[in-house]
Amino acid sequence: MSTKARIAVACAAILVPSVGQAVLDEKLALRESQSAIGRQLGDYRLRDSGEREVRLSSFRGKPLVVSFVYTGCFQVCPTATRALGNAVQDAEKILGPGTFNIATIGFNLPFDTPQAMKEFQSKHGNGNANWKFLSPEAESLAALVADFGFRFEQTSAGFDHMLQASIVDAQGKIYRQLYGDSFNGPQFVGPLLELARNAPRPAGEIAGLVEQIRLLCTVYDPASGRYRVNYAVLIEILVGASVLLVGIVSVTVEWRRRRRLPG
Repeated sequence: MSTKARIAVACAAILVPSVGQAVLDEKLALRESQSAIGRQLGDYRLRDSGEREVRLSSFRGKPLVVSFVYTGCFQVCPTATRALGNAVQDAEKILGPGTFNIATIGFNLPFDTPQAMKEFQSKHGNGNANWKFLSPEAESLAALVADFGFRFEQTSAGFDHMLQASIVDAQGKIYRQLYGDSFNGPQFVGPLLELARNAPRPAGEIAGLVEQIRLLCTVYDPASGRYRVNYAVLIEILVGASVLLVGIVSVTVEWRRRRRLPG
């Protein structure tokens, strides 16, 4: 698994009482997260930052990106949320605005209320109209996080949890799990573009990276409603590959030269 599959030791939360130090089983957390891929999600009831009821099924019809946070976190969750916002902006440049939805769900009940989520959104969201900050129901929280393969452990400092973003297809099935506090282009945009073009592929294919690069070399043209070649991205990839190749050749030549030197 990529080094992006990192476990976040979430920062101190003044709203969480000290209950002793728990330890998150990283291997188990990652295994459960990956096992959720392909799972049909249940239809859970949540509340948005305006206290309105939102059903998870209401997001069907478009791809959906889901992240989990707790509002008492002062560093990791805010950083990951802002990084997600940047990735969303980059994705919309390629896919077009409104092509997918985003939902950030607070898991620390009863503290992650609609009001708390609203404040978290105002501080760390990017103002995207398709991004909802939601509070789940207490009685369905355990089933909700289990459906997403998301695990967390309460600690004396807050929570240990996987830094995870789930990409859900238009039918409500988990398509990909992404990890880390930042999301690069191919990692984030690739799966969304595959879903938007109705061209899903099995996870873990060797050809996946090549396919993601190919997909990133297209851009959505709202005037025609079609995808066209994005030459700017293509040139950036070629230039980057050329620089990398020149660097590898230079290092190899220097290494061989030094080996031929006496002594």
